[in-house]
Amino acid sequence: MGEGPNDLAEMSFEDALRALEDVVRKLESGDVPLDESIALYERGEKLRQHCQKRLDSAQARIQKIVQGPDGAAQGTVPLDADS
Repeated sequence: MGEGPNDLAEMSFEDALRALEDVVRKLESGDVPLDESIALYERGEKLRQHCQKRLDSAQARIQKIVQGPDGAAQGTVPLDADS
């Protein structure tokens, strides 16, 4: 739990998901004191939001794939390009 917001921003999706799974395991065990449970829950929510943001970004990138007249992918368009 010693990771701050800056560490979270630099985490890959896979690392954040593993950390979230670890938080869930600890919370589900029932062996964590209340104050630590609250801190774990808050950390888990931040990890969940980070994972969701990464998934949304990946989905947006996938949707930006440009298809040619034959339906085959012809390249990609930057996310900030106008459609």
